[in-house]
Amino acid sequence: MAEVNFGRVLLEDVIPFWMRHGWDRVDGGMITSLDRDGSIVDTDKSIWFQGRAAWMFATLYNTVERNPLWLEIAESCLGFLERHGVQEASGKLYFTVTRQGQPLRMRRYFYSESFAAIAYAAMFQASNLERYQFAAIRMFEAYIVGCFHPGTIASKTDSATRPMQSIGPWMIAMATAQELRANLGDVEVLGVACSVWIDRCIEQIETVFYKPELAVLMENVGANGQVLDHFDGRQLNPGHAIECAWFILHESKLRKDRRLGELGLAILDAMWERGWDREYGGLYYFRDVYHKPIQEYWHDMKFWWPHCEAIIATDIARRLTNQERYHRWHHEVCQWSFDRFGDPEHGEWFGYLHRDARRSNDLKGSLWKGPFHLPRMLWYCMKLAEPIKDPWGF
Repeated sequence: MAEVNFGRVLLEDVIPFWMRHGWDRVDGGMITSLDRDGSIVDTDKSIWFQGRAAWMFATLYNTVERNPLWLEIAESCLGFLERHGVQEASGKLYFTVTRQGQPLRMRRYFYSESFAAIAYAAMFQASNLERYQFAAIRMFEAYIVGCFHPGTIASKTDSATRPMQSIGPWMIAMATAQELRANLGDVEVLGVACSVWIDRCIEQIETVFYKPELAVLMENVGANGQVLDHFDGRQLNPGHAIECAWFILHESKLRKDRRLGELGLAILDAMWERGWDREYGGLYYFRDVYHKPIQEYWHDMKFWWPHCEAIIATDIARRLTNQERYHRWHHEVCQWSFDRFGDPEHGEWFGYLHRDARRSNDLKGSLWKGPFHLPRMLWYCMKLAEPIKDPWGF
């Protein structure tokens, strides 16, 4: 397979698809539940995708071309979020609302706040309006308090019986801090600079969730970082772990920090080994740390987003190290993904495949899939194609 022209796919296929079919010109914001041809399947809107889409379009405006329509879409998504996404009593963001903005579902997590934070940060870069800067910091503060202050989020299991901690809040905190730093500078959030938040997140990931003796990055661990011998405790999520790896590799690239790079590569190596399906290709959704059976019925399905994260991770790794295996992995995951998720007829990617790459359905979007993982991957790899100065040269 020839090198993918990430910029062409992004700007001539994926972004136009969402501009044509997803952007709600009547009620504002982004509708993400779309059929293969872009027709609407469901009009309910996820609030976290208003933030994700606003970030994506504002980032394109900031880094690719000052296209006023991209900025208008970003403003539309953030405006919808501000009008309809906030629960008045608590200030917390909803997960889903109706097309017009009536509340539907509130989740216990604070991920909507993290995506709103990066959207506001990108909008500040685009507009230089201080209200966006303040909103970005405020949303990241809400995320940190919600995720890391004891008792704010109810535990999935009784914490007195089985206390657990998950990697998700730490890796998303790291990525959020990276975006705020990129767009606002190294601002303080709750009295701590973004660069320090990033260091704290990496330390937690390395010391609590990364198990070099098992060659895995755990999704969940016990209160003291121990592996718990239960379904949830043994669960591995290769997509999450590889996404975390590229967040760390991104930081190592910015800082020219070889130690961080080695950590990111070690996680990538471990989870590629665990996640890649040697029979049918592609990345499994879940694996078990001890190779035991997994309870989730979709454990061997191939979702679009882990492949996006693997494309980014292997692209950074090959460019920083020039090692053959990362070149090979990058071409392998690109070919497998673009051939199977891609839709030459209608554009964008399908989201869900069975293990053998048969399509599970024709959805191009849902409350979980929208203009984020795929366009973010295409944008990041398009920018990464610009020469990296001072690679490690392993």
